[in-house]
Amino acid sequence: MGLFERYLSVWVALAIGVGVALGSIAPGAVAAIAKLEYAHVNLPVAVLIWLMIYPMMLKIQPRCIADVGRKPKGLILTVVINWLIKPFTMAALAVLFFKFIFAGLVPAEDAAHYIAGMILLGVAPCTAMVFVWSDLTKGDPAYTLVQVTVNDLILVFAFAPIAGLLLGVTDLFVPWETLLLSVGVFVVLPLAAGMATRALLNGSREGVSSIDRLAARIKPLSIIGLLLTVVLLFAFQADTLLAQPLRVGLIAVPLLVQGYGIFAIAYVAARVLKLEHRVAAPAALIGTSNFFELAVAVAISLFGLSSGAALATVVGVLIEVPVMLSLVKFANRTRHWFPAPPVDLPNGQPLGAAVVAAKET
Repeated sequence: MGLFERYLSVWVALAIGVGVALGSIAPGAVAAIAKLEYAHVNLPVAVLIWLMIYPMMLKIQPRCIADVGRKPKGLILTVVINWLIKPFTMAALAVLFFKFIFAGLVPAEDAAHYIAGMILLGVAPCTAMVFVWSDLTKGDPAYTLVQVTVNDLILVFAFAPIAGLLLGVTDLFVPWETLLLSVGVFVVLPLAAGMATRALLNGSREGVSSIDRLAARIKPLSIIGLLLTVVLLFAFQADTLLAQPLRVGLIAVPLLVQGYGIFAIAYVAARVLKLEHRVAAPAALIGTSNFFELAVAVAISLFGLSSGAALATVVGVLIEVPVMLSLVKFANRTRHWFPAPPVDLPNGQPLGAAVVAAKET
């Protein structure tokens, strides 16, 4: 790991400071960038996230996607965590903190809005940034792609019923433009670009080695994209952070408990299931991160732009990157907790099978 990646948390902290400073010093310019959006997806941020995702998509081989079905435990874990546990634990924690622990600190009406915003975050698992976290933990790119795809398919059908149930809303507005645009921009397009690049380079004289060189050459773009994304996200919300620091801090507490708690549940379950680390880490990280564009869009449509619900979803955006980086670091340090993946020989035969065959002869 290079010097830049080793101190990534330091660079992110500096990026947060730069973002807040920019939002305070040049609010007009930041506001102009914030308005460059379509269907609640900010276009500059979308470009940066695309830069982060594309290097990982280069690593995906079509035959590896087909192999995922032979190891379904990681997919089952992802589905259970995201749809049978996470929404309900988030709702329970939101109620616990804002109806009991923080009851005397905020008005009841504001507390109800904060609860609603946190519920929306809990029912919207991440689509885009998961690829970045998976790459930082050396996750299996093909497996991560299938995990995200399955998650997105369930999201289309389950988001409205579960969110409506937990919010007590019978006619929940789902911003389909936001949902479909995000899936297209953050999953379909980078995957297609990665596949096309692989096909083009595989046809060259150097083949796989040229793909590896390209991946290494553009890898810094992923980290640069991450840091610039952090700068923009904190610049967009600088006024909120500086004007309502106490409210932001109160909302952050249950979100932090939820994030670390869900990761712990998924990570322990992955260890019990004896998943390989390259599957276990992304499975746990998917459950921890959120599809904040969708959550923010629904909060604004239901409660208004200046509502407490919208503020809660924004706080979720702000704490996500620091939280996820801390979990990435933990996951990388505990790689030895999980069984090592099989080593393939040049002829494609797994090393374990080769050893058994040698013993039999």
